[in-house]
Amino acid sequence: MEGGAEYPRVRRAVPKLGPSASEVEEFVAKLAKEGHSTSEIGILLRDQHGVPSVKQVTGKSIAQILSAQGVETGLPEDLVNLIKKAVMLHKHIEKNKDDQPSRRSLGVVEARIQKLAKYYVKNGKLPKDWRYESERAALLVR
Repeated sequence: MEGGAEYPRVRRAVPKLGPSASEVEEFVAKLAKEGHSTSEIGILLRDQHGVPSVKQVTGKSIAQILSAQGVETGLPEDLVNLIKKAVMLHKHIEKNKDDQPSRRSLGVVEARIQKLAKYYVKNGKLPKDWRYESERAALLVR
């Protein structure tokens, strides 16, 4: 560079103050067996155990750790959250039949569910014959 010194990029290492990678993996498996979702596990590790990022400490995401440990997570969390939202909108529309913005919102959410489900079927996270049906959606997210 002309006119100035060229400074090397500094890569900051994660400080080794918290638990080790193996301890973090044990925490993840234990919390998953207690019924916590992947996002809840991340929040609990951050708040209670001082792990700012599971991926930085272990080199793997929480979902990768769970699949390596053989802990079954069921439906992907983002899909479950969308299905819950669709169920809530269905209940709202049953009570408020003239609420057109909510009807449109329901259509948008259900389109996102279909798109996400297609992605997960393609990548093998859902079975090939998995279909979203609004009548059975409330049973899926219990």
